[in-house]
Amino acid sequence: MAAEDDSGEFYLRYYVGHKGKFGHEFLEFEFRPDGKLRYANNSNYKNDTMIRKEVFLTPAVLKECRRIITESEIMREDDNNWPEPDRVGRQELEIVMGNEHISFTTSKIGPLLMFRAVRIRKGFAYFIIWFRSANVHCQSAILFLSFVL
Repeated sequence: MAAEDDSGEFYLRYYVGHKGKFGHEFLEFEFRPDGKLRYANNSNYKNDTMIRKEVFLTPAVLKECRRIITESEIMREDDNNWPEPDRVGRQELEIVMGNEHISFTTSKIGPLLMFRAVRIRKGFAYFIIWFRSANVHCQSAILFLSFVL
């Protein structure tokens, strides 16, 4: 499967956000088929402005993203039993790898849901753990890039 995925289309979009006291606040990143990574972070707390960054990734980085997704087995999952988005917020994950396409939606995940996730479904736990760490890594990378660019 990995060899086939390396040559096919690759797209990933992750969104987490909510609408609350400070308006629509969200974090979103997207890996596009042309290698462009797009990042947006909108927080209206203390009148912050939206942060938008774009950078092109090397084929090696894209290959590593594909490897992580393949090993997580997230493409085999189904979000039917995952918590529905609610007033607290929502998360969305869309991935296209080769000729496979998934699109998941779930509630914004806090510590309680992280604890329950292991009992809910293996795939949901992977979703939480992988994208929690991806979120931290993406923010770190964007912070680094903001100093470089």
